[in-house]
Amino acid sequence: QPRPLPGPRPSAAAVEAWHARKFGMFIHFGLYSMLGGVWQGKQITNGYSEQILSHAPVPAAEYEALAAKFDPEKFDADAIAALAKDAGMKYVVITAKHHDGFNLFHTRLTNYNVVDASPYHQDVVRKLADACARHGLKFGVYYSSIDWHYPGATSYTDDNNNPIPKAHEDFNAGQLRELASGYGPLSEIWFDMGRPTPAQSRRFTETVHALQPDCMVSGRVFNHEGDFTVMGDNQIPKFVIDEPWQTPASIYSDTWGYRSWAKRTDLPGKIDEHILQLAQVVSRGGNYLLNIGPRGDGSVVEFEAAVLRGAGAWLKVNGEAIYGSEPQPFRELSFGYATVKPGKLYLLVREWPANGRLDLPGLENRIGRAYLLADPSRAPLGVDNRRGAKAVLTSQSAKPAPLSVVVAEYQGRLSVIPPVRTPDENGRLVLLEKDADHYLAYNGYGYYDRPAIYKEQWALAIRRPGKYQVEVIYKNSGAERKLDLVAGGRRFPVALPTSENGQVKAAVITLPASEYLPLKITPPEPFFKGEKLGVKIDRLELTRLP
Repeated sequence: QPRPLPGPRPSAAAVEAWHARKFGMFIHFGLYSMLGGVWQGKQITNGYSEQILSHAPVPAAEYEALAAKFDPEKFDADAIAALAKDAGMKYVVITAKHHDGFNLFHTRLTNYNVVDASPYHQDVVRKLADACARHGLKFGVYYSSIDWHYPGATSYTDDNNNPIPKAHEDFNAGQLRELASGYGPLSEIWFDMGRPTPAQSRRFTETVHALQPDCMVSGRVFNHEGDFTVMGDNQIPKFVIDEPWQTPASIYSDTWGYRSWAKRTDLPGKIDEHILQLAQVVSRGGNYLLNIGPRGDGSVVEFEAAVLRGAGAWLKVNGEAIYGSEPQPFRELSFGYATVKPGKLYLLVREWPANGRLDLPGLENRIGRAYLLADPSRAPLGVDNRRGAKAVLTSQSAKPAPLSVVVAEYQGRLSVIPPVRTPDENGRLVLLEKDADHYLAYNGYGYYDRPAIYKEQWALAIRRPGKYQVEVIYKNSGAERKLDLVAGGRRFPVALPTSENGQVKAAVITLPASEYLPLKITPPEPFFKGEKLGVKIDRLELTRLP
């Protein structure tokens, strides 16, 4: 796998601005919206409704004929942008082209588009881009790398894992140039599916960046060429991920495009569900992209609008804890989640503890004041500043609906000591693989590649500084592996010979005295996120040298 070539990439400021938005609107809209998950009177239950062409299946000619009837006269771009703002969303992403190959923008490369092939004769993507600009929202587009209509592409498959022939690659690159040059500044291009080669992934990314260097390219361009990682649909990682990432989420778990017969019940529960997921994602360092699927006439489903407005009502009160925040410094919290801004911890309380203590394990800073974000004028909450027992004290006991936010103002530079391992009195420490945090490369060489480990990390406390011999015990190395141990700001190269069951005195490393020292094992620098550890680490054994 070649490393990405140097070229235009989003600036640090652009990445930070993208990361600060936190919450966006996804829109799945197209010809499939007219069918609403039904074909010839039958509810199509297998697969997402936006892929009904494949899953029904619908004969290609009959599906193509839908374009002549596509007239979304109720598509109100300004109303959708206003809904996004009411929901507290900062950006909007719409399906410029989904797998069915029908284009919601006026592409010059095929007549199979909303302007030339439908009675609507209006560029949906342009209307929404202009509306977002008027309403102060950032705008992006979804673009399918596969195309079930284009004659130079491979036909559809159940797994959407199609290779991309050269003619179709050129077609995609041409459409990407149109989108990146004709619709104003784009926040992101959200690629999806297919099995591009590394060279094709690089070409798609570079095509976008050549015109808009600060446009973020999604990881589903594959082959590790994207600017941000995309989790699986509705997937939330278990701990903080130290790279730009996003969770795409649907209001319903079984479809993204409009489904006329979807169950739309328990509105309060659905609102709470997505507020909780937003909090989980943001507390772990990601952005949350929540989808709506308008009807074929362009109107927004009332239930979906109500879910978004419910989230927006919570954010009007508690948005300070979400926008522009950093992820929680705690490995986990018994009561819920947290986010951080300078001088403030935002405690997102999912369950009030019975003992009234919002324990903050490992926090070393003194808490000056604590209060409910929803009502800062109320009497402040109590705090416990004893070393090793930092907590906010409350008298609450009922379960919040869905989250209450407590602000804990801290003094000084934030310092949190996670659960750590310490060498014993003989200076020996065993770090098991199962106890490490495992960092995964989610958007690998294709959608169906298993997420590969590219870094493992343990948390140490070193009472006696000095030199430590590190032994690596490993399995299943089909070839010699070169890795780095990273500790105390220094990298120590490690070579693991080919072995089914190996044990190597890998390195002598110098560890400073520290209450918290992350110890990592990674591929060598210069690091490329497509690289894998490539070996099963069983454990590390550290022994202090005399």
